[in-house]
Amino acid sequence: MTNAYEYALGPCLLDLELSGGAVAISVWDTDPTLQAAWAADPGRIGRHGLEIVIALCLSFEIHREPVGKRVRTTNGLADDPGGQPAGRVM
Repeated sequence: MTNAYEYALGPCLLDLELSGGAVAISVWDTDPTLQAAWAADPGRIGRHGLEIVIALCLSFEIHREPVGKRVRTTNGLADDPGGQPAGRVM
């Protein structure tokens, strides 16, 4: 969301969808440029955001839209809404 706010030349939208112990986070902005993760470089300062997002999420998608693009991740939650630990069989 920070990149959409900082770099897109127009509006941006954030959508959150809770389902089955995970949250889907979708960000749309007007910039048609698709992000790409940089090759790992521990000496590089900055530009690690997408690497971190991809490492932490369950799924990652990026799609061009008729205007701009949409980035969507699915992230596991510590506990699901029913109070059961997410991802664990009890």
